[in-house]
Amino acid sequence: TSTPLGDEIELGAVERLVGNAAAKLSMSSTKSAIGHLLGAAGAVEAIFSLLAIRDQVAPPTLNLENPSVETEIDLVPHVARKRQIDTILTNSFGFGGTNASLIMRRVDA
Repeated sequence: TSTPLGDEIELGAVERLVGNAAAKLSMSSTKSAIGHLLGAAGAVEAIFSLLAIRDQVAPPTLNLENPSVETEIDLVPHVARKRQIDTILTNSFGFGGTNASLIMRRVDA
């Protein structure tokens, strides 16, 4: 959501979803690099996700100095991280309750 409260809520939801696997995850906020593109934000996030799977690189969360909550999830501060990425969950939460989540997975031909 790119808001402190929204980010805390999203992070908490992902932590509840993955449980003990949280330490194995990376979670990026690409809005830190491109800003909030409003109606195009979800599509651009999906493109970032596809590129992360293709290139096996978690994009960085720029300007992340002091996260407002502690988490075992790697928030990928400042610098992209090369790592195995087979599955992506991308969330888009809009004003007024328009929300969507998309899961994409690598498929080897």
